[in-house]
Amino acid sequence: MNEAVEYKAKTRLYLDQSLAQDSRVQPSADQAHYLAHVLRLRPGAPVLVFNGRDGEWAAEYQADSLPVLRQTRAQMTLAPVALVFAPLKKDQTDFVIQKATELGATSIHPVFTAHSNTLRLNQERATAHAIEAAEQSHRLCVPKIHPAQNLAQVLATWPQTQKLFWADEMGGSENLAVALTAAPKTGCGFLIGPEGGFSAQERQQLSANPSIKAIHLGPRILRAETAAIACLSVYQALAGDWR
Repeated sequence: MNEAVEYKAKTRLYLDQSLAQDSRVQPSADQAHYLAHVLRLRPGAPVLVFNGRDGEWAAEYQADSLPVLRQTRAQMTLAPVALVFAPLKKDQTDFVIQKATELGATSIHPVFTAHSNTLRLNQERATAHAIEAAEQSHRLCVPKIHPAQNLAQVLATWPQTQKLFWADEMGGSENLAVALTAAPKTGCGFLIGPEGGFSAQERQQLSANPSIKAIHLGPRILRAETAAIACLSVYQALAGDWR
């Protein structure tokens, strides 16, 4: 497949299968239906495939499988960037996962807090949204969606080597951009609370943890989904993988 044809390959698929030159991969039943009946691809149409491990590869659509032709991009090693957030209403949670994927989060940790809007999260649905966003944004990997846990459980197992920035809606803390300039280059995480904020007990737990640093995002109170996007956008601008 030549370069001109490769650039016309707008269809990208995430496949949890090994990728190598001259191999063949099998799309799932849903993916096969999408390729054949939604996109209506013809045999020989170019497709890009990735698995989060072996880079991105040019493939060719065939009715029974996808022959893998050659690698188009090598896999990148990214510093870990975690988004820890309290699940919101269904559409808002979907939005946060989609945008976090587009903005380079490598892992997403749903946490239940005292003021959480919901105590339910469909992990399969969340993973599907992350995969779709990775396909569309031309990411080479899909962020890991962790099972939802209580905030105390997440804090108890948080690695001390990974700074966790806590978006403090009450202010009085350091500006995120300033805080990131002094942060280690080994990755970090961002903790976004629910619409009702953190309880007094949770704030005390956060303040007492040396791995957690309170930051503020400006003079306005932001919606939870906006705060998540703001944190990841600032990180990408200052230390992200696209620089």
